[in-house]
Amino acid sequence: MRALLASIVSLALPPRCPRCASVVAADHRFCARCWAGLDFLGPPWCAGCALPFGHDRGAAALCGACLADPPPFAGARAAVAYGPVARQLALRLKYGGRAAFADTAARLMLRLVPPDADLLVSVPLHRLRLWGRGYNQAALIAAALGRAAGKPAPGGVLLRRRATPVLRGLGRRGRAKAVAGAFALADGGAATIAGRHVVLVDDVFTSGATAAACTRVLLRGGAARVTVLCWARVIGEGAGD
Repeated sequence: MRALLASIVSLALPPRCPRCASVVAADHRFCARCWAGLDFLGPPWCAGCALPFGHDRGAAALCGACLADPPPFAGARAAVAYGPVARQLALRLKYGGRAAFADTAARLMLRLVPPDADLLVSVPLHRLRLWGRGYNQAALIAAALGRAAGKPAPGGVLLRRRATPVLRGLGRRGRAKAVAGAFALADGGAATIAGRHVVLVDDVFTSGATAAACTRVLLRGGAARVTVLCWARVIGEGAGD
């Protein structure tokens, strides 16, 4: 009976591509056209911010921006470059109420979870945005990723204690200034992260200003190391952080 009901549901509500809604073989899969539109990231890339390199410069090589201003985190990773397909999934997750797309993103991020990671912590939303949206997309991704990787993903470790402006259009210094002092550890957060390798999870990585601000709070709170992991990385300007 259960198998019959599942078959009926699959016929009435077949799995659809997260981007274009074409019918696909299984949940969380993209159609062939949208899959081809995803630009998967991996080495060779900057060891600091995951900016892709045209050729292999060595595992520890940094881009010019990271050489000039080294990030506090021990490397950033992203599953895909921020393009039309990746952008659509991020926006539908963030603003469209498609919470299940957090699992879609997590499945493609799983390969980049450091084997020695101890726990996953999400970039927080300010309470006003959380009330308005109803959820934090980064927390949904972290929870899905934690389940897939077998890593704890405790919620509420970080707080965004003041609202920050949209970072789109701000320069590197402007973004850093906008998020300075915006984050803090929640009560009990220090005990959760003490001496541990923390993976900081977010949906989109642009300049790294938000990730850097969160990382500094985590390191001051006692984390041994912080690696940043995002769904998509913006290559060049063009999106919020």
